[in-house]
Amino acid sequence: MKFTLQIWRQASAKAPGKLVSYQVDDISADTSFLEMLDILNDTLEAKGESPVAFDSDCREGICGTCSCMIDGQAHGPGKGTTTCQIYMRDFADGATLVIEPFRAKAFPIIKDLVVDRAAFDRIIAAGGYISVNTGSAPDAHALAVPRDDAEEAFSAAQCIGCGACVAQCKNASAMLFVGAKVSHLALLPQGKPERTKRVIDMVAKMDAEGFGNCTNEAECEAACPKQISLTHIARLNRELLRAKILG
Repeated sequence: MKFTLQIWRQASAKAPGKLVSYQVDDISADTSFLEMLDILNDTLEAKGESPVAFDSDCREGICGTCSCMIDGQAHGPGKGTTTCQIYMRDFADGATLVIEPFRAKAFPIIKDLVVDRAAFDRIIAAGGYISVNTGSAPDAHALAVPRDDAEEAFSAAQCIGCGACVAQCKNASAMLFVGAKVSHLALLPQGKPERTKRVIDMVAKMDAEGFGNCTNEAECEAACPKQISLTHIARLNRELLRAKILG
């Protein structure tokens, strides 16, 4: 297979960027998208040119660091997949692919396809944790949790913080990410003591970081590689309203 790649190249956050065209040939249909970029970079380095900078780590759909936009879709085609789980057989032979970094004010570009998603870390640091000293780990089942709550909390906990929800949203909203983190802890007994402060602090930090608000487009849910449900945004809104009422 062969492809024409239109890749966003930007030397630094302050440098101007542009799409640069590259040709890759003899690509196996079973080659992953990131392996295809590895092949391109080997070719560029052999020519003495600068390789394309992109993030990756586990390459197993677990960490979410491989995030980029492929033809306007966060993580590319397919449902419930990260960029590293996309294979070249998912594209037509001879296709032109436009590859860009995630676009959001809160995710400034570092270089090429790499963006700084530390804003998510700062939101977590604002309250996405349990700080109560609970002593040693309790025996399993020692603390009863209703099955529905446990399953819903587990669903929310699957969020890998990749930022696809932000990149796909026209408002660059982080509501799905924050909703998942707040929902996860709000559903469990361990999260109850700091429930009120947590949601107020995390939402305040989300706003301070420059993320937009949710207008229920549902693009975030569609782009999420873990298929986090919009119901967690609804719970986030309820938790915030509850916290403000209780003061």
